[in-house]
Amino acid sequence: MAAPRLATLALAVLVAAAVASPPVAVRAAMSCTTVYNTLMPCLPFVQMGGAMPPKPCCGGIRSLLQQANNTPDRRAICGCLKNVASSAAGGSSTYIDRAAALPAKCGVTLPYKISTNVNCNTIN
Repeated sequence: MAAPRLATLALAVLVAAAVASPPVAVRAAMSCTTVYNTLMPCLPFVQMGGAMPPKPCCGGIRSLLQQANNTPDRRAICGCLKNVASSAAGGSSTYIDRAAALPAKCGVTLPYKISTNVNCNTIN
């Protein structure tokens, strides 16, 4: 009698574990550390300006856009960029203007403007 009960209990535990555990494909939204590290080559352009940003900067922007294939990632990237823009706002609006110009100079389109006023929760 104990063996069928034990088997039933084991099966119930396995089913509960399968239902409670998230699918393998689920992952956390992109971190700001990843965003900052990927866009680090853009820093000289934002700080000093120039005709065109360095190629690694544009490559980083393209890479982030390719990786941001879901709403949580797009919102996370937006929030990271907004935080950087807010930090720079205390210094000079020139930095924000240069950062906002990066996507166009790199030939890419962001689904939002790099700004201290962007509402990242509206991004899908």
